[in-house]
Amino acid sequence: MSLTAERYDLVVIGGGPAGEKGAAQAAYFGRRVALVECQPYLGGAGVNTGTVPSKALRESALYFSGLRQRGLYGRDYDLRSGLTVRDFLHREQEVVRALRQVVADNVARHRIELVHGAAVFEDEHTVRVEGSGGSRRLRGDVILIATGSLPNPGRDIPRDPRIFDSDSILEMPRLPERLAVIGAGVIGCEYASAFAALGMAVTVVDGRDRLLSFLDAEMSDLLRRGMEWVGVEFRLADGITAFDTAGETVGLALRSGGRLEADAVLMAAGRLGATVGLGLERLGLPVGDRGHLTVNEHYQTAIPHIYAAGDVIGFPALAATAMEQARVAMCHAFDLKYKTRLAPIFPLAVYTIPEVAMAGETEESARERGLDCCAGRAVYRANARGQILGDLEGRVKLVFRAADRGLVGVHILGEGASELIHVGLMVMLAGGTIDTFIAAVFNYPTLGDAYKYAAYDGLGALQRRTGPEPPSRPVAPVAAVP
Repeated sequence: MSLTAERYDLVVIGGGPAGEKGAAQAAYFGRRVALVECQPYLGGAGVNTGTVPSKALRESALYFSGLRQRGLYGRDYDLRSGLTVRDFLHREQEVVRALRQVVADNVARHRIELVHGAAVFEDEHTVRVEGSGGSRRLRGDVILIATGSLPNPGRDIPRDPRIFDSDSILEMPRLPERLAVIGAGVIGCEYASAFAALGMAVTVVDGRDRLLSFLDAEMSDLLRRGMEWVGVEFRLADGITAFDTAGETVGLALRSGGRLEADAVLMAAGRLGATVGLGLERLGLPVGDRGHLTVNEHYQTAIPHIYAAGDVIGFPALAATAMEQARVAMCHAFDLKYKTRLAPIFPLAVYTIPEVAMAGETEESARERGLDCCAGRAVYRANARGQILGDLEGRVKLVFRAADRGLVGVHILGEGASELIHVGLMVMLAGGTIDTFIAAVFNYPTLGDAYKYAAYDGLGALQRRTGPEPPSRPVAPVAAVP
């Protein structure tokens, strides 16, 4: 006897950042919504295993290592004695529990029906959910796939309790003395710098010849130097050819001919869209090699009433963009005339030590687009707040058009980068120029004041290019920054 399908305006598969916000957007405007989640907790990787935990671990590493006081008490810092995994993970676990509750409260407040279990498509409008309480069939006029992503298991990786991925690393039984991180992407760099701050010997291996190729090249180089200062060793343009798990340590044979010995290994070779097992083949929905779904500007798949948002559609795979993608998708699905598109520029932050953030064009991407651009820089060392905090290596870099001084890119490395980036982002979204920073008054002492001095430095660079001829607008002399 077949189950009768329960009808909803919207069925959402996945309770991570995209699923939660998409469901809440539709429910806020009166739609009947069911949210399907296969895990015991809502929040997805964003809350439970990825975004939030890794950032909380970073704060714990800074706390236990005393690294934030490096400029106040000299370069040396001491790790608090007797540190255990329980100590290190305590704060992360408390934050995760609190944010799980925040998500659950938001779902309840919007009267979204939460259905626990694994969803499989029966047809284009119907999913069957198998859970501990039995089976249910849900029929949605609109369906949002927000299943997120899973760690890429890689090829020929042996099963060994000392080899972790970005989800299982939080379950390690003890803190290793030597950690090998395979992959110098965002996840690998974040975990590498956090563990190195705790005094572990951390080696990062990656086949690419630079860190985080999406970063401005200057910032990428500065990030590498900053991470090396914390204690991370890099083996770039290299790779792993074999694993040896027979001994007390894990042996890693390098393509370059060397060998690493590690007490633990973190495999951070990217993530794959979590689409296996959804039954998409029944619908004829194509899935890419990395498990990603293809969508249009409204986040519709090839089947117009089935939408997808978040990590399951691939780049940029950020919690912040996932939320906004889902909101845009649901506004289109239900013709809400409320939020029709994502902002054309979005911020990106990497919570390494040191922190780095960017928005807009890099110097390299600007050149590739044929833009005639200049850059202005300011260093935390010359900033009063930077001196107070002891962060002397941080900096702000502005990329702007030479013709009209229009701001096209902002890059920040150092304390507060992920927060400071929004100042430059809003100027770009408003179509502003570097003159905006020169005209503005910033609190003193603040790191934000570095924007003004980066703008003045940019004017100096522009004057050096243009020579004695004045630019299109009157500009104060900047041989010495005011």
